[in-house]
Amino acid sequence: MDLQDWMSLLPEQLWDTPLTHLAIPGSHDTMTYNLDICSPLVKSEPDSLRRLDQFCCCFTRPVIYRWATTQDKTMEEQLSLGIRYFDLRIAHKPDDETTNLYFKHVIYTYDVVLDTLASLAAWLDSHPKEIVILACSHFEGMDDKLHRTFITSLKKLFGSKLCPRQGSSLTLRGLWSSGHQVIVSYEAPIAYQYQELWPSITYWWANQRTAEELISYMEKMKRAGRPWSFFVTGLNLTTDQNYIIMHLLQSLRTLTYAEWPRLQDWVAQQTPGSDPHSLNIIAGDFVGPLALSRLVIDLNNKLLQKNSRKMDEINIH
Repeated sequence: MDLQDWMSLLPEQLWDTPLTHLAIPGSHDTMTYNLDICSPLVKSEPDSLRRLDQFCCCFTRPVIYRWATTQDKTMEEQLSLGIRYFDLRIAHKPDDETTNLYFKHVIYTYDVVLDTLASLAAWLDSHPKEIVILACSHFEGMDDKLHRTFITSLKKLFGSKLCPRQGSSLTLRGLWSSGHQVIVSYEAPIAYQYQELWPSITYWWANQRTAEELISYMEKMKRAGRPWSFFVTGLNLTTDQNYIIMHLLQSLRTLTYAEWPRLQDWVAQQTPGSDPHSLNIIAGDFVGPLALSRLVIDLNNKLLQKNSRKMDEINIH
C-alpha cells in the first residue's frame, strides 16, 4: 500500500466506518526533529534545571537535546509515511514582541507554527482524500488575544478543509463529500467558542520506561473500556532525571529502539473497531525509522475480516 495515500486506498467496505473505529498512526511530540539547542528553556521547566542550565549550558544542552528529541522526520515526511495524528505542543517565546508561535519540548524548535501548517495545507491540496488530526496543546505563554490571533490564522489557512465540531460518526465517505480534511483538537477553554475546534483528545500516557511496564498500563486501560470518541494509545517511553543522569551518553532514541521489538509485537496483536477493548489512534516516537505507520494501518484488515464474518453469519441465518 502507498502510505502517503493510505486512506484513499482503504477498501470501500471501510469508507463508512467511523474514524474513531479505524486504526490511525500518529506521532508523539511531532515537531521535535528540529529543536533549537540554543533557544531558551521553556518557562514551565523546573527551577533546578534552569539554574543548572544557566551555569553549565555546555553540559546540559547536549543532554537535553538527546532526551527531548522524539522524531527525526519533518511533518511532510511523516505525512508521506502515513502519519495522520500530530501532537503539536505550541508556545510563545518569552520576551518575543512578535506573534510568532513555536513548537516546544523542554526547549523551542526553529520551526514557526504557521509556516509548518502552511506546508501541511499545501500537502493536503495534493492529497485531497487524506484526513489529518491536529492535537494542539500546552500553549505556553499565550493569552486570549494571542489565542484568537492564532485561531483566526488557522481558519484562514485551512478554510473549508476544517471539519466543524460534531459527534463521533465521522467517516471517510462523509468527509470526502464535504471536502473536510483537518480535525483540530484545541486543548484550551477558548476552543468552545469556535465551532471549527474540537475538544482535547484523550491520550493514554503510561509514563513508564520499559515496554513491559507500558504494555501493562495499556492493558489495564483497555479493561476499563475505550472512550466513545477519538483517543490515543501513546507508545512513548519516559524517564526521570535520575535515569538520565545515570545514562548521560544515551538518548531517548537508544531507549526507544531497544524497547521497540516488544512494543511492535504488542501493536500487531491489537484490533480497531467499536469493541470496548479496541484501539483507535496509536502514536509513537521515531515513527520514520521504526515503521509504525504500516503496522498500525494493517490493523484495519482485521475490521474487514470481522465484517466478512458478520456477513457470513447473516447469510447462514
